[in-house]
Amino acid sequence: MSAQLRVWLVDDDASIRWVLERALRSEGILPQVFDAAEPVLAALGSDVPDVLMTDVRMVGRSGIELLKRVHATHPSLPIIVMTAHSDLGTAVSAYENGAFEYLPKPFDIDHAMELVRRAAHGSGRPRSDAPSGQLLIPELLGRAPAMQQVFRVIGRLARTSVNVLITGEPGTGKERVARALHEHSPRAGKPFVALNSAALATELLESELFGHEQGAFPGADSPRQGRLEQADGGALFLEEIGDLPVALQTQLLRVLTEGEFYRVGGQMPIRVDVRVIAASHLDLEQRCASGQFREELYDRLNVIRIDLPALRARREDIPELLQHYLRVAAQELGVAPKSLSAEASAQFNAYAWPGNVRELVNLCRRATALASGDEIRVADLQLPAAAPVAADGEQAAWVMALADWASTHLATRTTPLLDAALPEFERTLVRIALQATQGRRQEAARLLGWGRNTLTRKLRELGLDDLDQPA
Repeated sequence: MSAQLRVWLVDDDASIRWVLERALRSEGILPQVFDAAEPVLAALGSDVPDVLMTDVRMVGRSGIELLKRVHATHPSLPIIVMTAHSDLGTAVSAYENGAFEYLPKPFDIDHAMELVRRAAHGSGRPRSDAPSGQLLIPELLGRAPAMQQVFRVIGRLARTSVNVLITGEPGTGKERVARALHEHSPRAGKPFVALNSAALATELLESELFGHEQGAFPGADSPRQGRLEQADGGALFLEEIGDLPVALQTQLLRVLTEGEFYRVGGQMPIRVDVRVIAASHLDLEQRCASGQFREELYDRLNVIRIDLPALRARREDIPELLQHYLRVAAQELGVAPKSLSAEASAQFNAYAWPGNVRELVNLCRRATALASGDEIRVADLQLPAAAPVAADGEQAAWVMALADWASTHLATRTTPLLDAALPEFERTLVRIALQATQGRRQEAARLLGWGRNTLTRKLRELGLDDLDQPA
């Protein structure tokens, strides 16, 4: 059977159907669209997709009614509920009736596509029709020193259940590292439960994290366990912890210090044994200093810290990652693995990868789906129109590193950028030129494009007068 994912999309808004259908096809996913619930119920009599996506408020039968009917007859079919009316009651009703996930509109298309794949793969469990040996959660890859350090930390923590804080830019693979930590820990046989702190409004997030009692608010028709209870004995992965509201930070701190919490509307404390793995792309120390993040909570989470490098900082890993994810994409789409043309490979290697590994994975899928032959060409890549591509990979790496430094400097310092950067820039180039010429200043000045007098003046201004000269 083909490994291509099939998604049924139900929405009475033609524009939403058009956007999502186009996005699904661009990811190599086969969509089938419906404008109402009734045709879906009829179609389920003879066929079942990998994932069902449904709007809530539609003409005729509502998405919640459809959810109830489908979940009753096909309990293993993951259903993603979409709605522009992201109120607490709707979200609670969706989860209570068996939704895999709740997706408030407007949503980020990339996030929606990632959610579809997670639903289809059962958060890492193989689908019944997946080919034998299919790799649904690829291993962490990387030969770069920074990634080797990550591997070492995971190995050293294999026999422990300490809390871990994972930092890094979006798309660097923080959830994959969290899963690796869990799968190599004494809690491996227990649940791994993930929650994105930035994905839900505060009132939804509290109920989702801590659960609620019956009658706690309108729409809470029955008690519901939160993610903390679901993770009891295992691990809770809190993605984008820096976006957690301060009030919920206080409640989470109680869990970490005392091992107990209250459901929304609850009167009795609930005790749990949970390992917390948190992740953020934000500077939590800076947020602590500004009062946006509780320092006590940061200390509790930051027992062990893993810093994930941006892809541009480990460019030596790109060829291996490309080869691996092109194979994975071919498995997902049920086609033979495709190779990169020399021109396409050069573009991949020179690209700055602002979206990191997640962007590389998506581009591999897209190129595999779009390439008409066995070879992926430049036209199949569909890189962004303003793609940050440098003349060569080394230049891209240092330019992006400079951009990272400038962003950090603006966020933490008041000194003008050029006042801070230019002296260090010149010091570095002067030192390298003098090292290359064994201290011969006239030759070093020529390498720098200066006259000897200019170099002498610069050495004095930059505090480098004492650099050794040859005898």
